[in-house]
Amino acid sequence: MPSSVDFTGKPFHFIGIGGIGMSALAYILAKRNLPVYGSDIKSSHITQRLQAMGAHIFWGQNASNFELFQRSALDHSPAGQSPEKAVPSAGESRVGGSVAIAQAVKQNSSDQAAKSVLGLPQVVCSTAIHQGNAEYRAALDLGCPMFHRSDVLAALIQDYQSVAVAGTHGKTTTSSLIGFMLMTAGLDPTIVVGGEVNAWEGNARLGKGPYLVAEADESDGSLVKLVAKIGVVTNVELDHPDHYNTLDQVIDIFKVFAQNCQTLVGCIDDEIVKDCLKPSISYSLQPDSGADYTADQVLYGADSTKARIWERGVVLGEMELKLLGKHNLSNALAAIAVGRLLGVEFSAIVSAMASFEGARRRFEVRGFHNDILFVDDYAHHPSEIHVTLAAAQLRIKGSEKNSKSGRVVAIFQPHRYSRTLTFLPEFAQSFGDADLVVVCDIYSAGEPDLGQISGQKVADLIAKEGRKVEFQASLESVSKFLTQNLQPGDLALFLGAGNLNQIIPEVMAVYQSVDRPD
Repeated sequence: MPSSVDFTGKPFHFIGIGGIGMSALAYILAKRNLPVYGSDIKSSHITQRLQAMGAHIFWGQNASNFELFQRSALDHSPAGQSPEKAVPSAGESRVGGSVAIAQAVKQNSSDQAAKSVLGLPQVVCSTAIHQGNAEYRAALDLGCPMFHRSDVLAALIQDYQSVAVAGTHGKTTTSSLIGFMLMTAGLDPTIVVGGEVNAWEGNARLGKGPYLVAEADESDGSLVKLVAKIGVVTNVELDHPDHYNTLDQVIDIFKVFAQNCQTLVGCIDDEIVKDCLKPSISYSLQPDSGADYTADQVLYGADSTKARIWERGVVLGEMELKLLGKHNLSNALAAIAVGRLLGVEFSAIVSAMASFEGARRRFEVRGFHNDILFVDDYAHHPSEIHVTLAAAQLRIKGSEKNSKSGRVVAIFQPHRYSRTLTFLPEFAQSFGDADLVVVCDIYSAGEPDLGQISGQKVADLIAKEGRKVEFQASLESVSKFLTQNLQPGDLALFLGAGNLNQIIPEVMAVYQSVDRPD
């Protein structure tokens, strides 16, 4: 098998192409006019976007998906042509790729000739794809070049002057903010992030400039593969006990990443970053920290954050950020440090900060109905929940949108049994800024339930901390509870990395029907 990713025209096949990390890479490759194939279990707006660009997607992770590469002599769809004309649509039979193969056989019955057109693809998998997966096994049996998602990202990073943003928390917001800043400054960057951003209508963007901004994930240890011009580390905590046994193991991964980066930008408010990684460019929320980039005269408001920014003891100027809370000001300092390192004028940075709306599912306002504000957030670690609830309190106490003094209602779906069990005491203590907590059952993310932890246990421990808690096992019961118990003036904050946010539209619909006339 080849030892490196080939960007010269050899096709790519993504097993699980609709995943947030996989789809971003597929998008970049498709925009670079490389042949992109993939599979997933269902259609989504993400897969539809890829299809519209010419990606060929199979519905179902089956061994038969590779028959196209073995037998098909089909050329890729011409530019602008819907890929369904070459590959079956979701409504057509997928057994053995029968429609595509039938078309291929009509054009050329020679398997060898077909291989000369397409060849065996480079198969890309994420950690979510297990060795027992039928499609994965078929790829191995055929001798396809096999790559982890991180291998493709690492190869892309080598193709550019890259900024890789790592950290246990804040990396999606920070990488998106850096990408947006470079984009508005006219540097036309390529961007690969783990969340969707309205500014580029998705989780990836292909630019013509020399820079690539990428979110760098530590969850499975693959962070060590990335070698970037600039590395950013926001903080270091244990967040994935399914992969790491100790915090020291996490620190070791970040140390390798730091060593691999030409320049490391780090937050020295985090003791691990400060003492173990020793960044060459530092930032801090503490004006007397000695960091290269700091802030003072800070005003944490209900609709924005304002601060005066310092660069190595010299005032750069005033900045206003639409994102709320201390954690987002820290993320902004990271972006400022990167921007200045790349020669971006502070005035251009200020302009970007003032207009950046944030990434989806990062304190994303979904609606305002019957004086109730509905917010969706990806927070699923105790530290993330704590800072997100603090931002919610800022919003509700100072927002002019709320005509009545209301409550912060935190609706929480624990994510993974391993994480919930490991951080159970921390979860119990992280809801101090919630006036009411609604907890549902744990989202497994594919983990087996060993009977050690449950959503009910989480709710019980939160209640012992003096919080008002309601346990509602299913999403259906959560939805019913919310439609009967939210009050005008409330901020309903949906927290979790699972599928909890699916119920937001139906809950909003109930309150939308009783909206007061203007």
